[in-house]
Amino acid sequence: MEITLKGDKEFDEIPSLKTKCLRINLNENIYGTFAEIGAGQETVRQFFRAGGASGTIAKAMSAYDKAFSDAIYGIEDDKRYVTEARLRKMLDHEIGLVEKRLTREDHPHKMFFTYANTVATIDFAKKYKGHGWIGIKYQVDSDQGYNEIVLHFRFKETDARLQQETLGILGTNLIYGAFYKYNEPKKLLRYLYDHIDKDQIEIDTINFAGPVFKDIDNRLMSLQLVKNGMTDAVMFAPDGNNVLPARVLYKKNILTLRGSFRPVTKVNMDMYKKSYEMFIKENKVDTEKTQVIFEITLSNLRAEGEIDEQDFMDRARLLCSLGQTVLISNFQEYYKLVEYFSQYTKARMGLAMGVNNLIDIFDEKYYRHLSGGILEAFGKLFFKDLRVYLYPIQNDDGTLTDSENLKVHPRMKELYKFFKYNGKVVDITDYDESTLSVFSRTVLKMIANGEDGWEGMLPEGVSNLIKEKSLFGCETEQIHLGE
Repeated sequence: MEITLKGDKEFDEIPSLKTKCLRINLNENIYGTFAEIGAGQETVRQFFRAGGASGTIAKAMSAYDKAFSDAIYGIEDDKRYVTEARLRKMLDHEIGLVEKRLTREDHPHKMFFTYANTVATIDFAKKYKGHGWIGIKYQVDSDQGYNEIVLHFRFKETDARLQQETLGILGTNLIYGAFYKYNEPKKLLRYLYDHIDKDQIEIDTINFAGPVFKDIDNRLMSLQLVKNGMTDAVMFAPDGNNVLPARVLYKKNILTLRGSFRPVTKVNMDMYKKSYEMFIKENKVDTEKTQVIFEITLSNLRAEGEIDEQDFMDRARLLCSLGQTVLISNFQEYYKLVEYFSQYTKARMGLAMGVNNLIDIFDEKYYRHLSGGILEAFGKLFFKDLRVYLYPIQNDDGTLTDSENLKVHPRMKELYKFFKYNGKVVDITDYDESTLSVFSRTVLKMIANGEDGWEGMLPEGVSNLIKEKSLFGCETEQIHLGE
């Protein structure tokens, strides 16, 4: 029995890499292959070093040459190698070989697995840090089907050797977690960073599939990545599924609308439609290469209280039902959002927002952490060819506030005039007057109080979805989306 002393504190003991590998190696039933491309055989090396690997590793291989890789796995339609499609082909091919070469009659208790990665490390000029896809296809019982965990990551380190070592640790954590932490997927995510600092690697997409994950909502798991600080943002396509942001944003013109969307209202959709009409008329904006993003931030300038994960997912579900692409981010300030998009595109960007949001942007208190203060933030926000499309707000007395008469702090007045004069802030003039009095908070209050009439304030179909899924307290029995 372990000795305890007075004053000892409980803590989570993180197993060493050797302990993780050895536990798997010593299990006589875990058996499979490693296929690693692009950064050396860094993961399997951990298992070889731990000892006892002969009963676990059936094969370790690296098809580094493109011709050999194509001969084994086929040629991708886009001719690329570091993609999710490539990784899944590797997993399917290698597990197929295991099943083909080892009969169940001779190995009735073996739990087969294949671990694979396809990676691009930092380039010679050190301008592109690199990224990769890793995944595991595996069984936890020889009588069950296969489970899958697939994730995308980005390197933050600037040394190829360090990146290789980090990849080996990440792969080991994934394999160990897949076998021994699959019953607690949220914890499994955190364990991926065992012996890795968040400054070394960013995980921005993850998907679970298979019998042991049949009750897992991958959208909620992606939200955990943001909540845990593993990535700054995750994205959901109109079909509601996780999607890699780089795939959607690469070299695109981007128009973004930030809001609470709790729930999405007619005024939100009018702002989107009218700003989009203005955006596509701008120079250098190609309609075929334009992407609209509805963004919900976990760190809203006005947000308070604990994060309700399911609440965020409900909002995203409603937006996706309207055919929109949704980004859930950890960005408090707008300039950080623009910096994030700048990783993927140099094309023109636009921000559509209401008057109150623009007034918040000109509030100095949000930039005290920057050495250059608000000027540094605005340099990052407007240095690109960016334009703000401003939607007016209706005051209690029936008057409107727009870019011509909004009031910012006296110290910011001249700065605001500068951006206004240079066309960085433009009014949305062709708005729907009937929607100006619609606010999400009003709709939410009406739903909570059981009042009638809120349905007409929402886009077509949204009210029915809210009622069907009992969102925002619409009915006494709460049934969250995803269940």
